[in-house]
Amino acid sequence: MTTRINLALQGGGAHGAFTWGVLDRILEEDWIEISAISGTSAGALNGAALKAGLARGGRAEARALLDWLWREISGVRDMAIPEWMSAWLPDPGLLSRRVQYSLPFAASETITRAMSPYIWGPFYRNPLEKIIEHLDFESICCAEGPEFYVCATAVRDGKVRIFGGDTLSPGAIMASACLPTVFQAVEIEDPETGEPGAFWDGGYSGNPALFPLFKPSLPDDLLIININPLVREALPVTPPEIQNRINEISFNSALLRELRAIDFVQRLLDAGSLKPGAMKKLRVHMISDDSLMNRLSVATKIVPFPSVISQLKEAGRDAADAFLGEHGDAIGHRQTVDLRAMFA
Repeated sequence: MTTRINLALQGGGAHGAFTWGVLDRILEEDWIEISAISGTSAGALNGAALKAGLARGGRAEARALLDWLWREISGVRDMAIPEWMSAWLPDPGLLSRRVQYSLPFAASETITRAMSPYIWGPFYRNPLEKIIEHLDFESICCAEGPEFYVCATAVRDGKVRIFGGDTLSPGAIMASACLPTVFQAVEIEDPETGEPGAFWDGGYSGNPALFPLFKPSLPDDLLIININPLVREALPVTPPEIQNRINEISFNSALLRELRAIDFVQRLLDAGSLKPGAMKKLRVHMISDDSLMNRLSVATKIVPFPSVISQLKEAGRDAADAFLGEHGDAIGHRQTVDLRAMFA
């Protein structure tokens, strides 16, 4: 017997390799059926590979496509690291701090804040384009397999736009991952107006957007794979630390708003203020590793170090394994995220 779930995949640059590991582990469980996926930025890339693989050849194909995707992002042909070598890899937190405080990284940060990505004129090309154009969009857009939604932010009005079905395209994936200080806005057809529009990273308006997963036909269980830490106990005091925390807060704000709305509906239903069935009562679950992500920074989001990507994948697999061991029997029955405590 299978249990149906929806997946919400956060964006966070190369830290999306954590999500790769989570998905890789979940795909080993035949009893879990993925009904729908909502993804932003790196979550959109992971979602596209997952959807294409499931539609085209099932779980094995999805795992192979995710593996291919992250090999391309890291620039390494074989991401497998022998067990004996793992102990010799640099600690990802230490590597992140070293890069964050290095002169080349500081210079690149200054340049992106002082110079427009439009200065390159006809020589400009989004580096993600060469990867995304090799994804199988016939499978990504098809009706088979899970529903798939991608979130981007409309530059004109700052509102969220959802691309799904026939509106999905390489441009939609690039728009979802378009940091405005690094990349030129992606100009594609607006799925709401049908007119040409410019789009930036979906993290500003939905990271990821949850509301496409509220459809009555979809299951009540929502599994969020979170890669931006919700809590940092240490006060950021250096310029890189402050900028990093601003980035995390900005890219978590839309998600927290939607979770607060879910909590509000749950309270109304529990109190009898809403009739049962008047609104969907979701069961929210989350897989994350805030301890690891607290040791990392924007440096390892932007620079895809193969060693860090490999370690993030393994951390994702471990986190998913721990979640399934502790909460696997709750899926389909009860919520495992305490939203009331989160917003108390």
